[in-house]
Amino acid sequence: MPELELTISAIEAETPLIRTLHLRAPAGSSLPAFTPGAHLQVSVPGLADARCYSLVSFDADPAAFEAPLAYRLGVRLEDASRGGSRYMHGLAVGDTVKVSGPKNDFPLHAAEAGERPIVLIAGGIGITPIAAMAASLQASGRAFELHYSGRSRDQLAFVDELAALAGNAFFVHADDDPASRLDLGALLDGLDTAQHLYVCGPKGMIDALIEGANTRGWPSERVHFELFAAAAPVAGDQAFEVELAQSGKVLLIPADKTILDVMEAEGCDPMYDCKRGECGVCTATVLEGVPDHRDYFLSDAEKAGGKLIQICISRAKTPRLVLDL
Repeated sequence: MPELELTISAIEAETPLIRTLHLRAPAGSSLPAFTPGAHLQVSVPGLADARCYSLVSFDADPAAFEAPLAYRLGVRLEDASRGGSRYMHGLAVGDTVKVSGPKNDFPLHAAEAGERPIVLIAGGIGITPIAAMAASLQASGRAFELHYSGRSRDQLAFVDELAALAGNAFFVHADDDPASRLDLGALLDGLDTAQHLYVCGPKGMIDALIEGANTRGWPSERVHFELFAAAAPVAGDQAFEVELAQSGKVLLIPADKTILDVMEAEGCDPMYDCKRGECGVCTATVLEGVPDHRDYFLSDAEKAGGKLIQICISRAKTPRLVLDL
C-alpha cells in the first residue's frame, strides 16, 4: 500500500464525541484513488499497530473517488481507547500524519442485472464507510436504502449530509425513541433474501444482523460487514496453554491476551492482518484441543470441525491447544 505523509487541513466537530479530519498532500496534489468502503491505516506514535479509519464521502461525483484532493475521516473518541482515537482527537490543523492505503476489505459488489435495492445499515461511527457506499451508489444510479442507528439522534454525525444525499431512502433510528428505534428483525422480515446487506457498527449489531440473516436463509455472499474492533476479553475467559508443534514451544495465553499477542511478545513472527477475525490470514491448524471460535471468517462447518482457528481472536474451550505452527 502507498505510504503518505498528509497534513490536517481542516477539522470539524460533528458531535461532542465525533470529529471530522480533512487530510491533504502537503503540495496540494491529488491523492491516490479509493473505492467505497476503503480505509486508511494511520500510524500512531507509541503504538505498534496502525489504526484503521474509513474514508468518508458524501459526493456523488465519481471524481471524488478517482482523484480526491483530500481524504475525509470521521473519528469517534472512544471511552476505552487504546490510544488511537485520543491521538486523532488531539491533532490540530497543520499537523502531519503518516498513513498507508487506501485499502478496501469492505468493497461494494459489482452491479447485477435486475438487482433489488441494496440495504446499507450503520450503527454509530460505522456510518463512515457506509456513507461512501451511499455516495457511490447514488452516482451510479443504483437503488439503495440507508438505515442509520445510534443511542440518540444527537449522537449521530453527518445526518444533514446523508439526508441531502439519500433523500427518501435515508432512515434515522434512535434507541431512545421507541417510534424510530431500529428493529433488525422487522427490517429483515420486510426484505428479500436476494438483496445485498451491508452493515458496519458495534459488534452486537453485526452479530445480530448476521444471526438474523442466517435464520432467514440469506446467502452468506449477500451479507457484508466490517468491524473495526480488535479482540476484547469476555467475562469468564480463562488462561490456557498453546503448544506450537513445529518448535515444541509452550505459551501461556492469559485471559486478557490473544494467541497472536503472546506469540508476538515471545518473538514469533505469525502471519496476520486484520486482528478482528475477518480476513483469514492468521488461520492455523488445530492438532489437539477444542477451539473457542470468535471469528467471522470460518464457515459453520469449519467451526464445527474444530480443525482450524483464527489466532488473532479465538481462544480455547480446553486447557490446552496444540497448533501446527
